[in-house]
Amino acid sequence: MRLLPEWAPQEAIILAWPDDKTDWQPWLADVRQVYLTIIATLNQAGTGVILLIRDDQRSTFTSLSKDFAQPIDRVLLVRADYNDTWVRDYGFLTCHSSGGMQPIEFNFNGWGNKFDAKKDNQINQQVLAGLCRLPLQSFDVVAEGGALEIDDAGVLLSTEFCLSNPERNGDMTMSQYRGAFKVALGAKSVHIFQHGHLEGDDTDGHIDTLVRFTPDDGLVVQSAFNVPDDSHHAGLAALVTECREALPEHKIFELPLPCVFNQQGERLPASYANYLINNKQILCPVYQQPQDDLAMEVMAKAYPGHSIVPINCLPLVQQFGSLHCISMQVPVSTLTFDISQKLATGVSEL
Repeated sequence: MRLLPEWAPQEAIILAWPDDKTDWQPWLADVRQVYLTIIATLNQAGTGVILLIRDDQRSTFTSLSKDFAQPIDRVLLVRADYNDTWVRDYGFLTCHSSGGMQPIEFNFNGWGNKFDAKKDNQINQQVLAGLCRLPLQSFDVVAEGGALEIDDAGVLLSTEFCLSNPERNGDMTMSQYRGAFKVALGAKSVHIFQHGHLEGDDTDGHIDTLVRFTPDDGLVVQSAFNVPDDSHHAGLAALVTECREALPEHKIFELPLPCVFNQQGERLPASYANYLINNKQILCPVYQQPQDDLAMEVMAKAYPGHSIVPINCLPLVQQFGSLHCISMQVPVSTLTFDISQKLATGVSEL
C-alpha cells in the first residue's frame, strides 16, 4: 500500500458541519459562511462534498445553501454524531493498493488526550467505511492526518514534537514510528523534523501547519522571514534549515508569518501552510492580515498551473485551526458507485 499525495485526483472532500454542539458556537454564523464558501469553491471545480451532519441540522444546511451567493450543488449529507469538526485528524486516509483504493485509519485520542474524541474516533468505522469500495483497515497506533505529509516518491514528513508526546503512543521511539509509517502507509523514507511550532497550536506542531510538498519537488514552508523580531523567527528559521538539509534537491518556498490574536489577547496559530490541494486548485487560508497578498504570491510560484483561491479563515483560526484541518480528501475510485452518483445530483441525503 502507498499513501497518495494530496494532489492525486479527488472525487470528494469530507467536512463536518459546525453546529452549537461543537466548539464553534461563539462564532457559528461566521464559521458557517466559511464552510459554505469552501463547499461552493469545491463544487465549482467539480468536486463533491461529503458533509457529516447531525439529524437536526440538515434543514438548516439546506436552507443556508439555497440562499448562499454561489451555487452549491454537489453535497451528500451523511448523518453522524461527532465531538468536533477537525476531520483531517480523524477521517480515513487513502492508500493505493493492488486491490484498489484502500481506506485506512489510525486511532485518534484528541491530540494526546487533550480533548474528548470518543465520537470522532468512531466516525470511520460507524459512518464513513460504508461509503467506500474496500473495507476499512485499522492500525493500532495513535496518529492524525494533519501530522503526516507525503509525496509521489513515498517521502513522508512529520514532527518530533508531535510524535514524542507520550499521551499518544507512550514511549514509542522515532525509529518505531518510521517503521509503522512504512508498513501502514508504504513510506519509502521518513523525515521527522525537530523544529517549528506555532503558539496556540493544540496539535503539538502538526506538519500541515509547517511544511507541505508540491508535485514538482518543491517544499512550501511556513517561515517567519518577514518578522525577525517575532518569537517564532528562530524556530521557523531552524525548520527551513532542516528542510534544506533533509531534502537538498527540493526548491523551498518560504511563506510569510501572519500575527493574529483573539479578543483575549492569545496568539493564534495562523498558518498559510494550512491549505487544501484540490484538483488543480489550491484553497488557501487568509486572515485579513497585511501578509495575505504576499502569501498568495508565494503560493502561485509554488504551484504553477494551479488556481490559487484565497479563503477568509479568520473565523476558523479563532478555534486554533484552519482550512486543511477541517477537511479530508477522497481520491477518485475510493467511493462506491452509488455514493459517487449521489454526489453528482445536487444536495442529497444518505
